[in-house]
Amino acid sequence: MTRKQILLNAFNMNCVGHINHGLWTHPRDRLVDYRQLPYWTDLARTLERGLFDGLFLADIVGVYDVYQHNVDVTLRESIQLPVNDPLLLVSAMAAVTEHLGFGVTVNLTYEQPYLLARRFSTLDHLTQGRIGWNIVTGYLDSAARAMGLSEQLPHDERYERADEYLDVLYKLWEGSWEADAVRRDKAARVYADPAKVHPVRHAGRYYNVDGHHLAEPSPQRTPVLFQAGSSGRGQRFAARHAECVFISPPNRKVARETVQTLREQLVQAGRRPDDVKVFAGAAVVAAATEHEAREKYADYLRYASREAGLAHFAASTGIDYSQYDLDAPVDYVPGNAIESATRTAKQRGWTRRKLLEMFELGGRYPAIVGSAAQVADELESWIDETGIDDFNLSRTVVPESYEDFFDLVVPELQNLGLYKTAYADGTLRQRLFGEGDQLPERHAAARYRRRATEPVNTDTTGASQRLAKEHS
Repeated sequence: MTRKQILLNAFNMNCVGHINHGLWTHPRDRLVDYRQLPYWTDLARTLERGLFDGLFLADIVGVYDVYQHNVDVTLRESIQLPVNDPLLLVSAMAAVTEHLGFGVTVNLTYEQPYLLARRFSTLDHLTQGRIGWNIVTGYLDSAARAMGLSEQLPHDERYERADEYLDVLYKLWEGSWEADAVRRDKAARVYADPAKVHPVRHAGRYYNVDGHHLAEPSPQRTPVLFQAGSSGRGQRFAARHAECVFISPPNRKVARETVQTLREQLVQAGRRPDDVKVFAGAAVVAAATEHEAREKYADYLRYASREAGLAHFAASTGIDYSQYDLDAPVDYVPGNAIESATRTAKQRGWTRRKLLEMFELGGRYPAIVGSAAQVADELESWIDETGIDDFNLSRTVVPESYEDFFDLVVPELQNLGLYKTAYADGTLRQRLFGEGDQLPERHAAARYRRRATEPVNTDTTGASQRLAKEHS
């Protein structure tokens, strides 16, 4: 029987401190070089050597100012501040690789869909179909204020707005240019056939667009769609749009329940339960032996910052944990931050002390520590017991954390038949799903796809309003 193969993304960010906070102070760490292009091109080459499927680049708009009601800890520990634009890295990394995919986070709340459509089409061309978009709607009040708003939209309304945003993008990516619009006929002096390029006209609750998509059709047209919402509304959004979902479960039970609910939502949305690949966040510390791995982990702990991890989590829940004694119960009131993070913390009664214990490596992912065989067994058991498909591996000490994984764990996974020995050909979507370069007909985008001589669906009510009626 053919074994299910694991997919792997490296989880990173265009900043110093990402998930495992404080490790930038380790003497062997290179995170402070994030401002230099060779840091990123070297990383891309290393990831491709390890046959990683992609580099998943997180991003944030705004600053973490909930903890102690200021950014002092955020700045001292560099908790995703400063942070640079992740999209600008992709072209350089694509130029030194042939197969590595790129999943890039962009917050749609502060970007106009017309221009974002061109940006991703451009990257899809330049990478020859290796680009993906991690769709986020934001959760920081500091971002709203910085962008001139008095406050964020309510949690569920952010997703209603995002539904319409995706409708606009699908019309641009899938419906503006017909498949055979581009002729490139020098003799006839026709680059594109005007009869096969159409304006998109959308008049909705949040967006009004009247114009042609600026870019010709790219290999994937729509980039591979990533999403990370685990709330009820977030999962309904994922069931309609996402191809890859990123979760951060505290244990296997939560992971299993999250995956099961998502699969059910996919069926309700008219898709297949396996139409989405589920990636779980993980931190790995591997060495040749368990003893060496434990020593390495103990070394890392001397540099990690638990308080920075807590300050990061405070922004996720909207709760200032600094105001609570170590063992005092925390008032987890509903807020407007990350609903799933607040819900999980409330269900588990996490106190300040418990959270500090959890964040011993500076971040929220439970660390997998051990020899190559032990790490491989642990990854396999997570997949077997939870139903997840893949992992986003967070960085610890860079570059050695990635190099250790490639040199030690990847060969073990290959011996077990759990990991590829070579890249398959094709776009990122084709390599992930094996169904072609573009979204399948059962995806929501297909209703906006223009086929030769067919009129595109120009329904201007917006899917956000239809979905609101369905779930009211």
